[in-house]
Amino acid sequence: MDAHQIARQLTTVFHDVMDRDDIVLSDTMSADDLDEWDSLSHIRLMASVERQFGVHFTNAEIGSLKNVGDLIKLISQKTNA
Repeated sequence: MDAHQIARQLTTVFHDVMDRDDIVLSDTMSADDLDEWDSLSHIRLMASVERQFGVHFTNAEIGSLKNVGDLIKLISQKTNA
């Protein structure tokens, strides 16, 4: 699965979790860019991403994420391993 495919599926997850269909993801987007992206929605987001992509993240991996680009790279590593 390439980064474009991951981003497309990830966009759907963000729309569902944040309950907003107007979110356009970019590699540099972070929680600071969305009012809805708080600590609770972050937990829901990570759980939804794990289900969507059939992967599991460690707490350390989640803690190291700085933006959507980092998340896409992590998903890519896990799905292409």
